[in-house]
Amino acid sequence: MTDADDRNPRLVWTNAGEPRSGRFDDVYFSAEDGLAETRTVFLSGCGMPEAWRDRRHFTVAELGFGSGLNIAALLDLWRRTRPAGGRLNIFSIEGYPLDRDEARRALSAWPELHAASEAMLAAWPPNTPGFHRVDLPDFHAVLDIAVGEAAWALQQWSGRADAWFLDGFAPSVNPDMWSDDVLDRIAERSAPDARLATFTVAGAVRRGLSERGFEVAKRPGHGRKRERLEARRSDPARLPPSPPSVIVIGAGVAGASVARGLAAQGCEVVLIEAEGHGAGASGFPAALVTARFDLGDATVAALFSQSLERAGALYRDIPGAILARGVMQLVGTEREAARFGRIVDQPIWPPDAMKLLDVGQATAALAEPVEGPALTMASALTVAPAVILSALLDGVTIRPGRAARIEAAPGGWRVVDADGLRLAEAANIVVCAGAETTGLLPEIPTSPVRGQAEWVEGPPPPAVAWGGYVAPTADGMLFGATHDRSDVGRDVRAQDTARNLATLEARLPELAGRIDSAAIRSRAAVRATTRDRLPIAGAVPGRPGLFVLGGLGSRGFCLAPLLGEHLAALVLDRPSPLPADISARISPSRAALAPLAQPRAGADA
Repeated sequence: MTDADDRNPRLVWTNAGEPRSGRFDDVYFSAEDGLAETRTVFLSGCGMPEAWRDRRHFTVAELGFGSGLNIAALLDLWRRTRPAGGRLNIFSIEGYPLDRDEARRALSAWPELHAASEAMLAAWPPNTPGFHRVDLPDFHAVLDIAVGEAAWALQQWSGRADAWFLDGFAPSVNPDMWSDDVLDRIAERSAPDARLATFTVAGAVRRGLSERGFEVAKRPGHGRKRERLEARRSDPARLPPSPPSVIVIGAGVAGASVARGLAAQGCEVVLIEAEGHGAGASGFPAALVTARFDLGDATVAALFSQSLERAGALYRDIPGAILARGVMQLVGTEREAARFGRIVDQPIWPPDAMKLLDVGQATAALAEPVEGPALTMASALTVAPAVILSALLDGVTIRPGRAARIEAAPGGWRVVDADGLRLAEAANIVVCAGAETTGLLPEIPTSPVRGQAEWVEGPPPPAVAWGGYVAPTADGMLFGATHDRSDVGRDVRAQDTARNLATLEARLPELAGRIDSAAIRSRAAVRATTRDRLPIAGAVPGRPGLFVLGGLGSRGFCLAPLLGEHLAALVLDRPSPLPADISARISPSRAALAPLAQPRAGADA
């Protein structure tokens, strides 16, 4: 990826009002008529809108997001000419992103693109390295922006582009964007009959595309540019498959997120649930949305950073979903404080997302003495699970029943209950059954962990975590929670209430002292965890059409929104929002989930 300290485009503005990259000494667009240029070179150059006529799904990839002008023009055209039921996926790469204000100034030159520009600006992602998803529901589109080097981003992307906008700065000043490695990746990530357009007519680019199966042609340029390039794959186009039938098992946050991801791509889904949404581990009155920190594994750290960003973006659009913003992590020792200081400096976090507080600052923030420093997580949230689940499942068909087995059926799979009665059949099934996942898919190893939490009414406190936690609810606070492995009991236990009170009193004694023990309400649920403490998300090995999302542990409301979209992409063969290296780490086929080797007979135990 691009170095976190070297992502500045060094933007300058010319007297003519053109944004110019000081890094590459080139303009982002022409002040004469940048929009007409974009429409001629990229939209017409890729045969739009004829290229997507009668298509249910269309994918555009771009090298060089820049100001976002090309994508705003694309969205404007798509909304005006979109085929009935069509969905647009956009993937764009940028090594040196503009911030929101810079982009707004650049795009303000084109008032006819106001609706598309404002939709992008409203969801403008941070410039941290990695993949960032931008929802554009009014345009029936989704935009994934990869911040990093082009070769890396193309290697990590899972999509196949129907059209390419190659809009990096000129090969003479930005050769990395036009390298053989990048051209190889473009060829690999192209759909049959893919089209390509670019300003440059450099001989190396023409030859490189021709050698990789593109038919290349020069076309009259626009404005001051004499010529431009169009190219097309010579492979015959294939008819897109019909939308598959999909069943999701489980209506917790995992199943609800998968159902939402499928529905956002225009797929109808049936969800099977035994007890109603939120009956399991997603059914507490509040949930913390926090990331797992990792200093030694950049891929794991990136998974949780991207998941936290995506969850926050989706929950912000659900009225009443967010109960409080920010979570404070108490630090027990100086060694822990030093570790958290290094976490603050990780480039995966937006500016001011993480801040280390000394003892005095932490005490002032909590209005209660604390024993050590603390880490504040500005982008972490406390959310209302019931509100979120209702929103995610809005419009989804829910079929009551408890899945007991999954059996092969003509054309796919059948779900049956304990009496052998058929609940549903479909070509694809996504299992999101929490602690019951392994019972349905024995090859997917998860372990149950029972947790009991308590809540009371009263003034909501700030959200604090330290091993235990306290979180505000709509009318009070939730605190806990126990963590008992291999325990599947869902009964409420008085001794566990006492344990949770003791845990709270040990760290926040003044808050604990205000609790009326007679007014405490309690609930227990069972979560599923994995051996490597990472979620499981992907296709079940050796069983085509079966997928799983599970092992979320206590991070379900952080991980599920992003991983639900990842599962939807896998089921529908659409571009995933996840980089390939993250996808591999959470795959059901990863080595860390393989059964432990059994000792040979006679070997030492």
